[in-house]
Amino acid sequence: MQETPKKAEVQNIVASTRFTDSLDLNAIVGILEGSEYDPEKFPGLIYRIKEPKTALLLFRSGKANCTGGTTLSEVRESVDIVAGKLLKAGIPVERHPVITVQNIVAVCDLGAMLNLNNIATSLGVEHLEFEPEQFPGMVYRLEDPKVVCLLFSSGKMVLTGAKSVEELDRAVESIAEVLSGSGFL
Repeated sequence: MQETPKKAEVQNIVASTRFTDSLDLNAIVGILEGSEYDPEKFPGLIYRIKEPKTALLLFRSGKANCTGGTTLSEVRESVDIVAGKLLKAGIPVERHPVITVQNIVAVCDLGAMLNLNNIATSLGVEHLEFEPEQFPGMVYRLEDPKVVCLLFSSGKMVLTGAKSVEELDRAVESIAEVLSGSGFL
């Protein structure tokens, strides 16, 4: 087996949490400085944090989504910042709510040019979608881990759908193994 040329580099982690059973977003917009809340356009309150550079979407249900973090510690820090500000303002919320990763987006460079036409012909269409007239990349759907990869002729790829860095690593290894085993890498 060929050693994986590079590890996947996380670009964005989307995670969810629950601060409490319900939130008064009209009150919170005054507490979280710079937050945006226009329920006619979007049902959630948007709060952007400069450091770490993330955004939290808070909903009346007490649930929230965090996006923009590139590590789990950035996600945790962002959620804790919001919880701390809400608690300081007297809003009863969980101090360190449970965080669930929903999706990780990453990029990786396999380190070699790829002939996507040959790959599509050789590997078949069961897990691949390739329509170069529509989109220059190949969509490769892995079963385990359940990750979708956009593969480009430059050897670069975008991975999405992973729930952990370990899943990303397994996906890159699996793709590199298939391509190496078929003589494309």
